[in-house]
Amino acid sequence: MMEQNAARAQVLQPMHCGSWPSPVTATLVAGKSLTLSEVRATGQSVFWLERRPAEGGRTALMRWAEPDGVAEVLPVEADVGTRVHEYGGGAYAVAPHGVVYADRRTAQVWQMAEGDASTHLLAGAEGVRFADFRFDPASTTVLAVREDHRVTGEARGALVALGAHAGPDGLVLQSGADFYMSPTCSPDGGLLAWIEWDHPNMPWDSTRLCMGRIVRGVAGGICALESVQVLAGALGGESLVEPRWTADGRLLVISDRSELWRVWEAERQPAPHLVAYSMPEGETGQPAWVFGQGSYQPLADGGCVALSVREGESRCFVRTACGQVQPFAGRPDQCPVALADGRFAWIEAPANALPAVVVGTAERGVGQVLRRSAVLDLQAADISCPESVRFGVDGAQGQPGHAFFYPPANSHACVPEDEKPPMIVLVHGGPTARAQDGFSFKVQWWTSRGFAVLDVNYGGSTGFGRAWRNRLRGQWGVVDVADCVAACRHMVATGRVDPKRIAIRGSSAGGMTVLLALAASNLFAAGVSLYGVTDLRALARETHKFEARYLDGLVGPWPAAEDVYVARSPLSVAQRICAPVLLLQGTEDKVVPPSQAHAMAAALRAAGVACSLHEFPGEGHGFRKEATIRQAWEMELAFYGRVFGFVPAPATED
Repeated sequence: MMEQNAARAQVLQPMHCGSWPSPVTATLVAGKSLTLSEVRATGQSVFWLERRPAEGGRTALMRWAEPDGVAEVLPVEADVGTRVHEYGGGAYAVAPHGVVYADRRTAQVWQMAEGDASTHLLAGAEGVRFADFRFDPASTTVLAVREDHRVTGEARGALVALGAHAGPDGLVLQSGADFYMSPTCSPDGGLLAWIEWDHPNMPWDSTRLCMGRIVRGVAGGICALESVQVLAGALGGESLVEPRWTADGRLLVISDRSELWRVWEAERQPAPHLVAYSMPEGETGQPAWVFGQGSYQPLADGGCVALSVREGESRCFVRTACGQVQPFAGRPDQCPVALADGRFAWIEAPANALPAVVVGTAERGVGQVLRRSAVLDLQAADISCPESVRFGVDGAQGQPGHAFFYPPANSHACVPEDEKPPMIVLVHGGPTARAQDGFSFKVQWWTSRGFAVLDVNYGGSTGFGRAWRNRLRGQWGVVDVADCVAACRHMVATGRVDPKRIAIRGSSAGGMTVLLALAASNLFAAGVSLYGVTDLRALARETHKFEARYLDGLVGPWPAAEDVYVARSPLSVAQRICAPVLLLQGTEDKVVPPSQAHAMAAALRAAGVACSLHEFPGEGHGFRKEATIRQAWEMELAFYGRVFGFVPAPATED
């Protein structure tokens, strides 16, 4: 072993951090890497979405079946997606008799019958959006969430039925709540369950699990609901998500009533109540920023498969019909879905390889790779694997903070003896998202060039229970900043990073944390904000319906707490920032409008802070196009080079 280590040390070339030649190129990250999501299955067929930066960010629907292999399902002009709640998700559904999907560009809903290559318009009207599609098991009706923008003021949500009897707008089955999600029919087609909630709550704050009896028309299509009742959540303060029916007609749902999101069974007699459902330790559930999420799936044999997050790390488990819990072999990024033959399909997302759509078994894991997100020629030494880090935080009732630390990794370069690596602190968006331990270009791009990376699960992050999420209530811009600083100080104390070369970067909500952290601490030598929030008052006035009252919980009631909004806005503390700042912004962003980036750039320049603002035409909240993604990565690397005093290695062609 000593001889092997000596041989490896001879191969590695000490090089200044940041200047290492990297196999993780901009072309690979921006153009050749697909974003895989939303795996579905029907019978022996597996479906999934793949977003293609090389095609302007178009999202294609793919299918695999034996013996045909992998093929694109829809016409090449189709772009599967929806802008309901602006973040979308749940833009397609499959059943043995066909596929239904929404087109991102037109907002129209299309249907394709099994064995028919042509598509047929199902619904669509100017100013109307649809998402969260589900097939009715007893007819050709398609259930959906509708968002109607034709009204004055906020868009109106509704549960609707789509079909020949429903018209282009859909037939309204339920309305009156501010938001709807997850319509799902019982196996016999007699009952419909769904989730609803109202302002000022977000779906991770307080929702209701509802159910109604389905009324059918002459042709068997769903035409109305009767005997509607609230099964859980009527008193508020409980987050209920992802209702699903078992094969024998029992209704399951995720609730955080016991502190962690867990699976419960909804009983209706003698009165509606929830009964605990035996599942693995940890948190099973995720914040519903998008539709169509899958944290668990009931199985035909009476069992269940679920993803559980514990100590920041996600693992998959199978609950057998008799209640035994067994580990699922593999590292799924979403809950596996079952095929008719007992196998599963899922997105495999290990820490040391790119994600891939796979088929396999719970006992043996991956059996066959259907689609890789990219072909990546990396040696094991090129990949930095996460180390789970715990650190002390204030006001967490003894619960330590959590982050993933990634040391620099490159098969041809190493850190010189007289140098410590610079570190980039990652602040995830949401801010209820979480740092995850699967392979990610946002980490490997930096570690393969000689940076260390610290990905922080600050207060508010998912996976640690409701109390950890609630640490951010009324404290956005305070707790998140303090936790990032504490995590950073912890790593400095270990002596593994250069305390004078620490940068902090984040997008959306994370971008706001970045700017506030730069003002609050001198630990950071540079900051990068991607489409980040800079003016909380403007955000409260201008943002879309889904997040229109989000700040009530994160900051305070608007406009009564206007003084807090002002104090917490990065615009108000621009003069306290000393480190250089890079702002990256899409011109078509409807969540955080470009005006916020413009105002921040002006405030920083007026304060004498070195600031660069670059806008990308046609991009929204999150970059999709190949040219944009490539340029953004290269600009950020060059920015750090100027600040930290290194020359990036010349770009190479893939």
